[in-house]
Amino acid sequence: MYRIGLGQDSHAFLNPPAGGNKPLILGGVKVNQSNGLSGNSDTDVILHSLCNALSSAVGGDSLSTWSDKMCQNGIIDSAKYVEHILKQVEGNKYKVENVSICVEAKKPRLDLETIKKIKAKIASLLKIKTEQVGITFTSGENLTPFGQGKGIQAISEVLISKND
Repeated sequence: MYRIGLGQDSHAFLNPPAGGNKPLILGGVKVNQSNGLSGNSDTDVILHSLCNALSSAVGGDSLSTWSDKMCQNGIIDSAKYVEHILKQVEGNKYKVENVSICVEAKKPRLDLETIKKIKAKIASLLKIKTEQVGITFTSGENLTPFGQGKGIQAISEVLISKND
């Protein structure tokens, strides 16, 4: 049996000077030393949307219903949130088959080497091959706040299958 999950997350950029003190992390990879996103965790929009998609696929709830408590306990690394929800996926006897992620942001513009690192990190977290992770980026062409450079939005879709 197959199931799909859809997840979304978005965060605004922190305003300087506060934004200069927080790194920008996307897909578990530090992209910039500064220009971080607003939020209590590391605000990794890619991993947050992925958590929502995985939770949705197994009939779960939004990331915030369980990650807020983790964050209050000092766990701000979004990779830990992925590990948490993956345990639920595996506990329900499912495995991840495929992940598709779309990111809308005017900035930063990522090179292919950084995108490969993000794919590899996500594949490692989900215990799948990098070929099972697709990531696309769009600038948004100034049409939305993300396209205007005010923040970053990520939408993730996952396909899971029952382990027999």
